[in-house]
Amino acid sequence: MATVNFYLDKVDKQGLAPIHLRINCDGTQVKISTGKKVVKSDFDKANQSVKSDNQEAQSINNYLTYLKDRAEELLNGSYKKRYTTNELKELLLEQVNAYKQDSNVSVVKEQMALYGKPITFIDLFAGAGGFSEGFLQAEENNKFFDFLVANDINENSELTHVVRYNEQLGLDAEFLCQDITEPDFIDNLLTKVNGKTVDVVCGGPPCQSFSLAGKRKKFDKKDDLFSHYLEVIKILRPKYFVMENVKGILTKEQGKIKDVILQEINSIVDIQEIPKLTSFLKKLKKSASINQFLLDCFVKRIEFESVTDFQIESLKESYIKSVDAKFRQIIPKMVDYRTSKTDERVSTIRHGFNMLIRNKQWEKLKRDIIKEKDFCNIDNDFFVGAFTDFLTELDNQSIINKIESAFSSLGIPQEYKEIRTEILTALKVYDYSFEECINAIAELCSDSQKEALSEIIDSIKLYRIEAPFVANASNYGVPQNRERVLFIGCRKDQPFISQIPHTVSEEEKVSVFEALYDLDFIGNNEEARYYQEVDLKSKYNGSTSKMTSLIKQRGIDGKLKSGKKMTFAEWSKTGRLIDRYKNASAPFYVRNFESLERGEKSFDPLHNHKTSNQNEDVVNRLEIILNEGDYKQAQEKLEKKGLSSNKRNYNVLKPDKQSPTVMTIPDDYVHYNSPRALTVREMARLQSFDDSFVFQGKRSTGGNNRKTELPQFTLVGNAVPPLLARAVASEILKNIK
Repeated sequence: MATVNFYLDKVDKQGLAPIHLRINCDGTQVKISTGKKVVKSDFDKANQSVKSDNQEAQSINNYLTYLKDRAEELLNGSYKKRYTTNELKELLLEQVNAYKQDSNVSVVKEQMALYGKPITFIDLFAGAGGFSEGFLQAEENNKFFDFLVANDINENSELTHVVRYNEQLGLDAEFLCQDITEPDFIDNLLTKVNGKTVDVVCGGPPCQSFSLAGKRKKFDKKDDLFSHYLEVIKILRPKYFVMENVKGILTKEQGKIKDVILQEINSIVDIQEIPKLTSFLKKLKKSASINQFLLDCFVKRIEFESVTDFQIESLKESYIKSVDAKFRQIIPKMVDYRTSKTDERVSTIRHGFNMLIRNKQWEKLKRDIIKEKDFCNIDNDFFVGAFTDFLTELDNQSIINKIESAFSSLGIPQEYKEIRTEILTALKVYDYSFEECINAIAELCSDSQKEALSEIIDSIKLYRIEAPFVANASNYGVPQNRERVLFIGCRKDQPFISQIPHTVSEEEKVSVFEALYDLDFIGNNEEARYYQEVDLKSKYNGSTSKMTSLIKQRGIDGKLKSGKKMTFAEWSKTGRLIDRYKNASAPFYVRNFESLERGEKSFDPLHNHKTSNQNEDVVNRLEIILNEGDYKQAQEKLEKKGLSSNKRNYNVLKPDKQSPTVMTIPDDYVHYNSPRALTVREMARLQSFDDSFVFQGKRSTGGNNRKTELPQFTLVGNAVPPLLARAVASEILKNIK
């Protein structure tokens, strides 16, 4: 029977006694120094803990408990039947050394010096940090990335960021845990940036719920995130920005949503160049054939682009008040006093102006209502119609349409119809995007004037983008067929980037087997904290040579002939971060911020490698699906065995191919060699995360908790594959000036 306890060694010159871990097993002993020392009187031998009078009692006791648990697990709970004393000592010393390294180095570690200039970046909608990880791996032409700020709304994203980048890598990168739609978001972001220039912004704002021309159909919480992302771009004016999204955005509403996104990007202007356009419009006014009032409207509307978010509200209010003043001039001439005060059509016009003036307040109310609607899961029920109707009524275009309808039914006398037309025209111009303004102005110009306008617009547009780029992650050394759309905005003073060159050829693509084979030593409802050697000969008797041939020596980017060579699995274990981070501490796991505060850290050699507890029927179902190689082909056998399922699909991984797109639910996938779901670590490998990247917090969650929690599986499934992000970052570093 094995026993595990702690004892104090001889007191040193400072009067402190080292705490040792002792394992007695079958007449042999294993003794390991924990690296912690206390005054003898501070140690409670009976309770095997440091007394509470000691200032470090809580953190030391957490550490001792952790070590004892790991020792007992190795002795009694491991799926490997028996360890030698040397193996026990080696495994436990690995964790002791990781703890010492973490506690002996300051939070901000000294980075390895590199020649060249750091290029700054921030990561919005960061999630786990796929973009961040890839950007920090990149190094080109003596240039590398300096991480300033990440942002997301979920606490577990922040926890994963803090542990990875602050605690482990020792960076001083900030994290802003706030909804990008909040009114003070940009102010708080600028505070985090702390006056530094931001060279690159990356992020993946969801655009899936967008509807044509920016109108919302479902009023989802995610509706306006894209627009707010671009507001950040307008303020920071980075040299490049990268916006990632699902491939379906290209074909949504016959491709018109893609056009709206490109239009919005093209509407970001260089404020310093705006005077060129206003001067052009003033020259146009000299032409008698052009509507002078309409040009005045365009001049006022263009001014919106040249001011800050705070100033724009004042300009918009002034614009609508000038239109309202024109209406007040004519209404007494059109109807009598009583009618002007009681007629609902007149009231509609007046109140519509008030609503447009109070647009900022209405937008805030809409955001609050949408959040509550989302929180209460209002969709596909008797409530959603009323919510949608109400929120639609608050849209500028809806308000303007009602004003126009009220004018139409008023029966305007002929002599006032021109003024009515001017009022309605002014309101339409007010709601135009910058791109729509330019197109409308061009319609007023002669051919020679259009040419001059085109030159001005080229100088005014701050970013160049021709079309989005479809990137398949498998073309960048990721063992996964994951297609994503990248919108790459290039500031006009920077070299143009239209696509990201592939880093691997079709023949060089990484297979599922070479990504996961060394992790295939775990069964159903098991957790592995240590790597185990996988004997391919016994596991694949008869096909060993075929499976071994899938394991290839690669460079860091996946190429078969590129610099330092290791297998994909070896790169995952060693880590792909550049030499700058050689001083990084050992990776660790914590459950939450409270655990981090208390020092409850788990320094296991292997993290996030735990399988689901699937019952016998599920295991038998998966075995049939695995043997058939396809869920649809297995349906008949499943029905005969009484093992059919309502589940829409199971994806059986093919060892010699790339995996399908990794999502957030592990039970959707069947391991290529075992009837089980994947672990977080295996899904992370398929996403190209290094093993040293530990996903924090809960492993999984379900039901409505998925709306508010971001567990490990969701962090992995929603992430940008780091090797894809690395390719993007490398291309930017090659070009950026």
